[in-house]
Amino acid sequence: MAGGSSQRLPVSVLTGFLGSGKTTTLNYLAQQAALSRTLVLINEFGEIGLDHDLVTQSKDDVVIEMSSGCLCCTIRGDLARTLREAPGRFARGGELWFDRVVIETTGLADPAPILHTLMTDPAVARRYRLDGVIATIDAVNGADTLDRQVESVKQAAMADRLLLTKADLADPHALTSLQERLRVLNPAAPQVIAENGAVDPTLLFDAGVYDPKTKSLDVQNWLKAEAYQESHGHSHGNTGHSHTHKHHDVNRHDAHIKALCLTIDSPISRNTLDAWLELLLVFRGADFLRIKGIINVAELDGPLVIHGVQHIFHPPVTLNQWPSEDRRSRIVFITRDIEESVLRDTLSMLTRREARLAEGHPLVESADSNAALVEVYR
Repeated sequence: MAGGSSQRLPVSVLTGFLGSGKTTTLNYLAQQAALSRTLVLINEFGEIGLDHDLVTQSKDDVVIEMSSGCLCCTIRGDLARTLREAPGRFARGGELWFDRVVIETTGLADPAPILHTLMTDPAVARRYRLDGVIATIDAVNGADTLDRQVESVKQAAMADRLLLTKADLADPHALTSLQERLRVLNPAAPQVIAENGAVDPTLLFDAGVYDPKTKSLDVQNWLKAEAYQESHGHSHGNTGHSHTHKHHDVNRHDAHIKALCLTIDSPISRNTLDAWLELLLVFRGADFLRIKGIINVAELDGPLVIHGVQHIFHPPVTLNQWPSEDRRSRIVFITRDIEESVLRDTLSMLTRREARLAEGHPLVESADSNAALVEVYR
């Protein structure tokens, strides 16, 4: 994630539920000079994607690559192959002409497998880096879609940017209510409003940990830990307990999604960190939509930066120095049906266990330890 970031091509994933305006957005972006060196990959169900005919290509500036099938399942291999072959396959005069990739998913797609492909395929990871997930939200029908379609909630929760489309057609009060709902669901994602289908590309891209302007990692801007504190109350305590925002109607899909940031005052040993993440992901990996963090590891001089999507993690990166005087660990979790207490209690349990072993005490499971494990297994 650090070495060679400036040479790797940024990839943005454009997602959003059916009818939320992805094609309109892509059509507009394809005409903008800022994206003149962008390779666009469109995916739809079936051998012929209907959206392909709706996207207007600029004169030779943007290549549209069609793939049959669905990016959320069997197409993962095709996506990896397309990305590996793209520099040569779409070369112009034998030269690489694009410096950015945008992947548009189907309206029903779960973006997680696409992110897994970018993270786990060695050849893809050497040439590309995830810039961010952009989710389009229909400002008119968005609230109803969130109520009815769990996929749309997951798309919005995992996003780095939320693009509200059709805002000019929406009732102002309904739009404000939708924005507040999205702010609770995903506090750190900036909300961008498209005006009559038009949007400034600079508001959507460069959302990743790598800052192309400074050619360095901007962890604080990427993590946006303060957004979770503002939304849920300021953290306190050794494991970063924070006040929980009032719950939505339990019948709504987004009542099951929680976005929070744990702030941990004391350094964490590498063994405890590895054991903690392994415990959580082995038993509840599918319910961790995204994990991002900067961690004070006891054995390291600089902080460790982690980024995971469900059970898949980028290789962690150690920074040479902290980005600020704050040496606390801050870990952002976007989870489904996992209480903050589960995260806090399991970490405390493993920290105590390691301390007992270091002091030469026999390892005896306490009632608290067993309770913490039961919560994870649920």
